[in-house]
Amino acid sequence: MPRKKDDATDNSADVAKGHFVKCRYCGQKNAVKADYQARDANCGKCKLPLSNEPHKKFGALNKHDYVHPEDSQALKTLKAIPGVDSALKKLLAWTGESAIRVSFMASAVRVTPKQCPDLHAKLVVACDTLGVEVPDLYVQQNPLVNAFTGGVEKPIIVIHSALVERLNDEETLAVIAHEVGHIHAEHVLYLTAARLIEALANISVARLVPGSEIIKFIVSAGISGALLAWARRAELSCDRAALLVTQDADVIARTMMKLAGGTFASKIDYGLFLEQARDFEENYDKNKLDKFWADLINAGMTHPFPIWRVSEILKWVESGQYTGLMERK
Repeated sequence: MPRKKDDATDNSADVAKGHFVKCRYCGQKNAVKADYQARDANCGKCKLPLSNEPHKKFGALNKHDYVHPEDSQALKTLKAIPGVDSALKKLLAWTGESAIRVSFMASAVRVTPKQCPDLHAKLVVACDTLGVEVPDLYVQQNPLVNAFTGGVEKPIIVIHSALVERLNDEETLAVIAHEVGHIHAEHVLYLTAARLIEALANISVARLVPGSEIIKFIVSAGISGALLAWARRAELSCDRAALLVTQDADVIARTMMKLAGGTFASKIDYGLFLEQARDFEENYDKNKLDKFWADLINAGMTHPFPIWRVSEILKWVESGQYTGLMERK
C-alpha cells in the first residue's frame, strides 16, 4: 500500500501570499518556508504532517457502515445468553462511573488543550471525523504497550506512556481514533464489563469485592467467555474506524508492525511485513489446523494478533468497502 504522493504545486497560491498552509486534519493555519513541499513540515497544533490531500469528515456515519462482521456475530451470540444485560448492569452498578474516573484522575495525566496539547488536538480530529463528543483522555505511566476505553455514561480513553513513546504522530492518531471508534460503535458498556471481568479473573480477588455473587453467575452462565470473545472481535471494527480517521491504510499497518516488532520495528522491512500478513490470512482461510491454533492461542488475549489485524484491514480495503465509504457524499 504505497503512499500516494502529494502534488507539491497544490496550495502554491496560499504559500505565495504569506507562506501559510492550512492543516487538513485540524484546520490550523501554519507558516511554512517558501520552498515548502507537502509532508516536509508538521502542523504546529496537532503535529500531523502537512499535506495537500483533502481529509474527509463523516457527518452522519452509522456504526453498521464499518463494524466487522465477526464483531456483529459475536455480539449476537453474547446477547442470546439469558440474563446477560441485567447481569452486566449489576456488575457495573457496584463499580460505578466515579470509581473509574477517580482511579485515573489520581494516577494518570489528563490531556487538555494546555496539557499535552498535540494529543488533545489529535483526539479532537478523531472525534470530529467520526462525529463523537470529545471524551476525557489520560496518559498513564505503564510499561505495557496498550490503550483502552472505559466508563458507562461518560467514557474515558487511557493510553499507556510506553505506547505513545513508541509511535510517530500519525500512528498515535490511529491509536486514539481506534479508541474513539469504541465510543462511536457503542462498545463502551460491554467493553468496560469485559475489562472488569479480566481484572477480577482471580477468584480470590473476586471474593474481596462487592458483587462477588454476580461475578460467579457471569462466569457460570458462560457470559464471561462470550463477552471476552466479543471484545477481541470488537477491536477489528475499531481498526476500521481508525482507518476512516487516518485515511491511510499504511498508517494502520505500520502501527501494527510496531506492536508486533516493538523497538526492533525500525529494522523491519515494511513490504515483507505486509507479505507476512497476506500469508497469514491465506493460511488461516485454507488450513484448518492453522485456524484452530490461531483461534485457540488468541482466546487468551485481549486483542487479536497484530498480523491478523493487518490482514483484516488489507482485506477490507481490497474489498472496496472502505473506498465506498470514503467516496460517499
